[in-house]
Amino acid sequence: MFKNAIIYTITQLPCQLSDLEAALAKTPFQECGATQAEAFGWIPSRGEEHGAMVESVAGQWIMKCMRETKSVPASVLARKVEEKAARIEQETGRKPGKKESRDLKDEARLDLLPIAFSKRNSTLVWLDPTAMYLLLDTSSQARAGEIVSALVEVVPGLQLALLDTASSPQASMAHWLKEQEPPQGFSIDRECELKSTDETKAVVRYGRHPLDIEEVQAHITAGKMPTKLAMTWDDRVSFVLTEGLQLKKVSFLDTVFEGQKQDDGGFDADMAIATGELSKLIPDLIKELGGEGRTSAPDCSAS
Repeated sequence: MFKNAIIYTITQLPCQLSDLEAALAKTPFQECGATQAEAFGWIPSRGEEHGAMVESVAGQWIMKCMRETKSVPASVLARKVEEKAARIEQETGRKPGKKESRDLKDEARLDLLPIAFSKRNSTLVWLDPTAMYLLLDTSSQARAGEIVSALVEVVPGLQLALLDTASSPQASMAHWLKEQEPPQGFSIDRECELKSTDETKAVVRYGRHPLDIEEVQAHITAGKMPTKLAMTWDDRVSFVLTEGLQLKKVSFLDTVFEGQKQDDGGFDADMAIATGELSKLIPDLIKELGGEGRTSAPDCSAS
């Protein structure tokens, strides 16, 4: 199931499912080598060895990528550099200069990488070929950018742009809170973050707290703007909307699973439920934000 959503609109999709499968198969994930600090690639979306890179579930294309990173603790690296510098001073009678110290740091990192612990993170990617959206299950815009860049590199002609709306999420959230009038089909939950726009950058956070109170309205009147707001759509999906038009803490509520049998779980059922709900939520949210904008988000395309 998706826990987060960064959404792109697809302005050009020059491939079929089989073409995308072949494209991703060219850059499969391979774990870090002994002295390699990071690795990125695509893995079978079901998690099965030698499985398909792209699965079609109810007409939706599901992919998964993997990133592995190795990191050396700063204290361990510093100690290794000191040891190397001390050895040079003992052997030559001089202390390494700045440039040599930088080289020693690079050398020490390479020495330590083979024994460094690695960390892996996988990311679900959903492409809707009908509605022409790409949704990434990540809360990191940097991670999303990396994945999009990897896609447009292997799929010539693919063009994407970050979802943009006519009304900014921040302005809309401020209106909903100040007027205590949630958008149609949505409810406002009990979590919110307000941030001052002046030089103080003061932040007020509410957690598990009713937001239909005068105090919240007063903060907005005083110039604090919402950066996060917890909401629920149609009593089916809860999430936190951010000022950057990201969805975080996505949760599918019990009503979504009514009528589901205990043994209906698994990849296909999970993906069908998640994409089915989100494919209705996203257009409703866009509508309440004034419809799609057309000017602020540049295309991401293969060069």
